[in-house]
Amino acid sequence: MSAPFSRLAAIAWRESRTARRRLLLYMSSITLGVAALVAIDSFTHDFTRSVHEQSRALLGGDLSLTSNAPFKPAVETLLDSLATAGTPNARQTTFASMALVPRTGLTRLANIRAVTPGYPFYGQIQTDPPAAWPALQSGPHAVVDASLLVELKAQVGDSVQLGTRRFLITGTLTSVPGEIAVTAAVGPRVYIPARYLAETGLLVFGSRAGYEALLRLPPSQTPEGFVAHAGGVLSRNGVRIHTAAENEYQLSNAISQLANFLSVVGLVALLLGGIGVASGVHAFVMRKIDTVAILRCLGATSRQVLVIYLLQAAAMGLVGAAAGALLGVGLQYLAPLVVKDFLPVDVSVRLAPAALASGIGIGVWVALVFALRPLFALRGVSPLQALRRESDDQVMRGARRDSAGFVVGFAIVASVFAIAMMRATRLLDAVGFGVAIMLAVGALWVTAWVLTALSRRVVRRGWPLALRHGVASLHRPGNQTRAVILALGFGVFLVSTLYQAQRNLLGQIDLRIERVRANVVFFDVQGDEAPGVDSILVGDGYEVVQRIPIVSMKIAAINGRSLAALQAGARIHVAPPTHDSTRAPAQFDAPSRWSLRREYRSTYRDTLSGTEEVVAGQWFDAARDTMSQVSLDAGIAEELGVYVGDTITWDVQGVHLSTRVTSLRKVEWARFEPNFFAVFQTRTLKPAPTQFVFLAYGPTPRDVAIMQRDVVLKYPNVSSLDLSLVQRTITEVLGKVTTAIRFMALVSLLLGVPVLFSAVAATRRGRLREGVLFKTLGGTRRQIGRIMLAEYALLGALGSLAGVVLSVGGAWALMRFVFDAPFKPAIVPALIVSAGMTLLAIVIGMLTSREVFATTPMAALRDV
Repeated sequence: MSAPFSRLAAIAWRESRTARRRLLLYMSSITLGVAALVAIDSFTHDFTRSVHEQSRALLGGDLSLTSNAPFKPAVETLLDSLATAGTPNARQTTFASMALVPRTGLTRLANIRAVTPGYPFYGQIQTDPPAAWPALQSGPHAVVDASLLVELKAQVGDSVQLGTRRFLITGTLTSVPGEIAVTAAVGPRVYIPARYLAETGLLVFGSRAGYEALLRLPPSQTPEGFVAHAGGVLSRNGVRIHTAAENEYQLSNAISQLANFLSVVGLVALLLGGIGVASGVHAFVMRKIDTVAILRCLGATSRQVLVIYLLQAAAMGLVGAAAGALLGVGLQYLAPLVVKDFLPVDVSVRLAPAALASGIGIGVWVALVFALRPLFALRGVSPLQALRRESDDQVMRGARRDSAGFVVGFAIVASVFAIAMMRATRLLDAVGFGVAIMLAVGALWVTAWVLTALSRRVVRRGWPLALRHGVASLHRPGNQTRAVILALGFGVFLVSTLYQAQRNLLGQIDLRIERVRANVVFFDVQGDEAPGVDSILVGDGYEVVQRIPIVSMKIAAINGRSLAALQAGARIHVAPPTHDSTRAPAQFDAPSRWSLRREYRSTYRDTLSGTEEVVAGQWFDAARDTMSQVSLDAGIAEELGVYVGDTITWDVQGVHLSTRVTSLRKVEWARFEPNFFAVFQTRTLKPAPTQFVFLAYGPTPRDVAIMQRDVVLKYPNVSSLDLSLVQRTITEVLGKVTTAIRFMALVSLLLGVPVLFSAVAATRRGRLREGVLFKTLGGTRRQIGRIMLAEYALLGALGSLAGVVLSVGGAWALMRFVFDAPFKPAIVPALIVSAGMTLLAIVIGMLTSREVFATTPMAALRDV
């Protein structure tokens, strides 16, 4: 290269003065994509760092010991000895129960938390007034969520009745470390002193509660050392151990998975911006052909010309990416305020240099690699162009024959996969993302090709002049069909896919709620209380929809192997049962520890419910087997490593019960109805100690409130849940999620504006020349306007419809493979999106074509 780089840079700077704003507009296509990547990476970094800094406060101690049953004597002895040796503990007992405000007579299911003095060791539970928490242990006091007061029409100073004990409400909760605010809407929290728990009478035989002990270790001991020393004893007695480091890992991993999903949207936006850059630079190149021809006449080589304009593209790409990074920083500061109700930690925001550098670097690279292909057309401009003008299509046709163009095309494809691999946690996800993008772009490209071919054949002489010329513009030399359909269709594809997935998810929840006839559920009803609850409900004139018996149990053995042997983790070798000779031995691995250690709340009945279907084996047949029969959920059967014909021995509250698995069921767990992992024959479990769940229906919210009040006054230990309240709560939570999804769709829509501008501008020169020639031949401005309107209306309609069709496939794939739910296309909303984007294409097309109306016929003669 004869000229030094500095001289070429100076020429590039001076030559760009007339095109900086236009080139910057083209490069702005990548701004929103870079902003999304920077914001997502920066917020993930802030969240992870905040979790690390507050890890002990989030847990409340150095270690957390939890159990679903009261700690066994061996565990209590261990905790007492630790406290004596300088490792204190603080306790919390958590369970659901009804909270009644006597002054208003209103009730609400609440999350009761009985805590001992000193809870928690780290972090601070904040209340209003601030003195309410320190004074909690000084008497029968209660600190509650503010939402509970609103729902029960109560205030600080009122009494709340929990079971048979009343507590004075001394304050409301404003912040609890490690918990997200939205949980208060599902189950308002009520904190009381643990020493009054027995006086409530709420925890009786069969009641479900969670027991936790927080430990504060001395400086000389590490959590890992404690687990190594005492972990065996605790594990053997059914106690789970959680450390601050484990809690930190789980939270960080969860936000990382969410960030990976959002990054896909950011990458799609960035690649869509790359398409806009390619279209915009194409328009830029067409404007610069004459200038390049003059530079070639003055002695510039094709390589020097390429370097000059590549420097301009790089500079403008850097500016566009930098603008996106600044916007991303703004979103980074805004994100914690928007999603604070869903975060278990107070996120402190700091600039993340690595995220900024990554976002800008990826943005500049995408801008350059997508700009290279149209820039290579400048290599084919000869000095003779200054004297003998070739058409734009001839120039671009020569560029397409350039072997370097194939290298650039390969670089674009490789860049898509490389960036995906940088962002994805798994190679398979990165490859899948890259393939999906290629398929979408390929489908749109084929659509454009088919449309171009059809436009040559469908025109009829009887059509109006404007429509004939509008359709012909789709296949004429220098047409913009491919560019507009690719840009518009890809934008519609992204927006419509997000919308259809959101609509299907919300529709599934609404449908599951509507299927439930009952609108209130009563649970923890003891066996001797069931007739009384039934008489209250029926006596008041309300419908009892279902009475469901529940028996608590644990697994004692599987196929003759004891629980201890199963927990050792050995692989299970089971011979095929005689009635299922197709099953091979050693088909299942050892059961998961979760499935073995959990408490099963099972039921008994002789018929299937509406939420389940048999997928293997046969339903109960009393004449088929002398052993007691059980039907398992197919998912839990896989976890346990059992199949039809295997035997399970259950510990039913101290009594061992041997059963044979006779069927596996597919259960629709998302329905708002009680579902069970294990269902037994009635004759098998009916003699066991039983609790009941009642599903009832009240025509109005007032009837539901009366039912809840009457039952809780007679039976304080019985809890109830207003399903309509659950529906409203879920709707509110999903409303916030929906807002976030719509925001992402809006960003995609906004991104489509500069991309469309770039795509339309790419063929502006050809449109301008055609318009001037029409004027020269006697065409009026109205005729030219109608021709352009027909062209852009066709491009917008066909491009957006192609995007809608692709979005149906994309949304189906999301529902099928990600959410594992049925899909129903939202045709009408998708068509509305299509119509909106068509209108946008028309508006942008007409705006960018204003110069056609202003140019005089003399321009055509000067350009010949």
